[in-house]
Amino acid sequence: MRARDLMSAPVVAVTPSAPVKEAAEVLTKHGFTALPVVDDDERLIGIVTEADLIRHGVPADVRSGHGRPVAPAAAAGRTVEDVMTTPVTAMSPGTDVADLCQALVDARIRAMPIADGSRLVGIVTRGDVVRVLARADSAIAVDVRHRLEIYGGTGRWEVEVREGVVRIVDRDDDETDRHVATVLALAVPGVVAADCVSSGDDPWS
Repeated sequence: MRARDLMSAPVVAVTPSAPVKEAAEVLTKHGFTALPVVDDDERLIGIVTEADLIRHGVPADVRSGHGRPVAPAAAAGRTVEDVMTTPVTAMSPGTDVADLCQALVDARIRAMPIADGSRLVGIVTRGDVVRVLARADSAIAVDVRHRLEIYGGTGRWEVEVREGVVRIVDRDDDETDRHVATVLALAVPGVVAADCVSSGDDPWS
């Protein structure tokens, strides 16, 4: 499975000149944890996260003795450019989702922008990955059957899915086609493993 298979697109993004309050409103409205930041040509130049807003957006209470009053003009003029994280890490649409997940975990981030060159084309969040893992076996089976029918026709394939593991039986018993069928199944969101066997070699029968 590749990043393009589960990324959200088109992407809700902000410009660096947008007010911080606007970014906070967009995050709240959509339930996002991060917003990519793009220039006028849709090129990815940064990302603004909940952590960025929390870090820079809440003044210390002067009554605690730990802060100084913030000038109203300075607070009102704060933009996304003032608080965003830049440079930003991005991955390509063809990135293996396993590699993308490892990057999310290693960097302790919740969202990964997907870029074609420098142009923002999508975003993948931890929540997107979890939703894929939670897909019903019945929905996965429908997608697998559809892809196999496009490739090899109807009436040829038997498909069964248990907890994300796909078993395919090829009635025509063609080794090359079985390999292709396995690859096609592995590209379906929610599939954790797949195997295609001939009708005479079915381990689940």
